[in-house]
Amino acid sequence: MIRNYYECICRGEAVRQNLIALRQELKTEENKRALAYLLGGEFQLFTGLLEAEDPKVRKNAALILGSMETEDVLPFLFAAYQREETLFVRSDYLKAMEQLDYFPYLEKLKSKLEELEGQSPSEENKKHLRQEQLQLQAMILKYEKPRKHVFFGYEPAPEVLLITNRCQIRATREQISEGTITQFSQGLRIKGGNLRELMKIRTFSELLFPLPGVRSLSGTPEEIGQGLAKGGLVQFLADLHKKGGSFYYRIEIKGPMDPGKKGGFIRRVSRELDDASGGQLRNSAAEYEAEIRLLEKKDGSFVPLIKLFTLQDHRFDYRRESVAASISPVNAALTVQLAKKYLKEGAQVLDPFCGVGTMLLERNQAVKADPMYGVDIFGEAIEKARENTRRAGEIVHYINRDFFDFTHDYLFDEIITDMPRAAGTGGREALADIYRRFFERAPLFLKPEGLLILYTMDPGLVEENLSGSSVFHKEQEFLINEKNRTKVFVITKTESRKGER
Repeated sequence: MIRNYYECICRGEAVRQNLIALRQELKTEENKRALAYLLGGEFQLFTGLLEAEDPKVRKNAALILGSMETEDVLPFLFAAYQREETLFVRSDYLKAMEQLDYFPYLEKLKSKLEELEGQSPSEENKKHLRQEQLQLQAMILKYEKPRKHVFFGYEPAPEVLLITNRCQIRATREQISEGTITQFSQGLRIKGGNLRELMKIRTFSELLFPLPGVRSLSGTPEEIGQGLAKGGLVQFLADLHKKGGSFYYRIEIKGPMDPGKKGGFIRRVSRELDDASGGQLRNSAAEYEAEIRLLEKKDGSFVPLIKLFTLQDHRFDYRRESVAASISPVNAALTVQLAKKYLKEGAQVLDPFCGVGTMLLERNQAVKADPMYGVDIFGEAIEKARENTRRAGEIVHYINRDFFDFTHDYLFDEIITDMPRAAGTGGREALADIYRRFFERAPLFLKPEGLLILYTMDPGLVEENLSGSSVFHKEQEFLINEKNRTKVFVITKTESRKGER
């Protein structure tokens, strides 16, 4: 087909249709090589079409040239871009150049972007000029990363929202000692707090900033973009950072909006916001320092919140490695926080299903333990646990073994673990057997009055094994997720069993 389309174009037969068909074929590397073989390094056919009368012929010829991945065509593409007067075609020349090493033209592209930003286009031309601006911006960012802003808005601390586990908001509330605190459905609002101290709390999932004085926005996407600009977004960001250039951002919509409509909505909001900010804000899909999160309410209005990636979060820097079943660091930290009053310093601790080590490392963050042992049957998880532990600067003794074959010379003060889940165990019946065997074997590793701390998505299996037990006593249980009934159990060993070491 490649040869057929090529020969038809050479003969001038249905050029536009054959160019479009040829472009579709060039989605595979094999077909690109086939066309390159036919051309033999001679591109006059397609460079000549860059001057065709039909703008769609020019567009498709440019995109085909870009797919050839040879810098020989760059001068032709750039010259055609400079003389192109049909607005909807211009960004396609840039897309073609983007596939090549266009660095020699970078300064000219920057000048073009400045020129476009100084224009006041008509409503009719706004869309196409915006596409061209975004394409130029993305191409410039490929070679010149924006200057990063430095966050220094710690004092006085701005109002912040901590997004926490909905069922255990109190666990985070109890760790805050400064500021005026109010609770809402997803966490806590803090006014006049100590931002440096808040950033040390390990049980919140996100820290967000409300835009001062802007409770909600409504109307068209353009009106929302205007509302963000008039609401002082630029000044808010400037007040929290040392001086720098434009702020690059992305927009995220959370709420019931049809996913198919979100993209267009976001593009319209960002286009208006960029224009209204006079270039101080720039929408970018990759090189962003802020996320503008629009929370959609039932009445169709939006609450604007800001997430700043300039505010460094180092709480879980150690966690570079994970596997599919890994517990999140925040949930591990929450588990430990809920059980904290039962923990003792210097405890000997075992995690029989340790995964990548997160639960042990969070346990040690809360109250120092020594020694710590992690056991897991999955060798890849053990290797990743060792790497995470190295990054954390801690010492954990990891053993790649099935817990049910594991033995040890002395007893532990505590077992803490994220219990296995049905998806990785062969079904409900197999999972129930693992729980039964765990509760039979766990006492063999615990000292008298030893502690079990269990994070589980199957609390019913814990209850079944505790029912009527003379070995274990449930001290407390904490609901983590109402939907899937995840819980944390704190359990103490009550007496010794025959055969126990």
